[in-house]
Amino acid sequence: MTWFAFAILTALSVALHDTWVKKWFSHLSAYEMFAFPLLYSLPLAAVTLLFVETPPLDRVFGLAFLVSLPFNAVPFFLYIKAIQISPLSLTVPYLAFTPVFMIATGWLVLGELPDIWGIGGISVVCLGSYVLNIDPENPSLLAPFRAVFTETGSWLMVIVAFIFSISAVLGKLAIVHSSALFFQMAFFVVLNLMILGLFAAMGKIRPAVFFRYPVKGLVAGVLFYGHIFFHGFGISMTKAAYMVSVKRLSIVFGVIFGGLVFREENFVMRLLGAMLMFSGAVVILLKAG
Repeated sequence: MTWFAFAILTALSVALHDTWVKKWFSHLSAYEMFAFPLLYSLPLAAVTLLFVETPPLDRVFGLAFLVSLPFNAVPFFLYIKAIQISPLSLTVPYLAFTPVFMIATGWLVLGELPDIWGIGGISVVCLGSYVLNIDPENPSLLAPFRAVFTETGSWLMVIVAFIFSISAVLGKLAIVHSSALFFQMAFFVVLNLMILGLFAAMGKIRPAVFFRYPVKGLVAGVLFYGHIFFHGFGISMTKAAYMVSVKRLSIVFGVIFGGLVFREENFVMRLLGAMLMFSGAVVILLKAG
């Protein structure tokens, strides 16, 4: 049960982070929006790392760590590109495919294979994500599938979901060969520096911008730090596909926050999808082994 609590806390952190960034930084470019939590979470991760005991590290850890860097950085750029060129309703739902892909990647890398209840729960979570994003004016569950052939952002997000399914299991492999807290903090110190450096080299961010909103930036950093902290412990305690499926409940929390903060429309349809996603998570918790 402990892993489920960490997964829920991860989902809540993700939803709060996304809502906060959207509310206070949406006037900036997409690159600067994404860079704020990376920059402000960096000192938090670095300071935490100073107080974490370094576990014995082997060759598997080193290889998983190094390979994980591009497998986290590349989908980061693709994600930004996808939401820039296509509607959110035709891109974000595809992230729900990550735990579906992880049925295969988790088995290949970690030897983890969900049982029939687990697969059923993952499928319901995925279905709920689609229902949540259905347009009431064009209520077709097949619309997102058709979008793969017509929307560049849609197939880019499918690629993102697949790459995340690899990076998540590689991250767990590194945790198994070190510790949850050490890997998460060390990895995101390196990854954040790498992505921020790439953004700066590409001329996508303006350094002066990050000093204009120190308090709001710190809140974004704390929420992102919470995300990586809870994710590490949650995924270390159960099958990776189960944890990521429950983590996708961030979409449910996002629906609630979107209605409260941004007064977003189509709340009934989104609530139905959220209920489906939650029921899938419950199946994983109570029945999956």
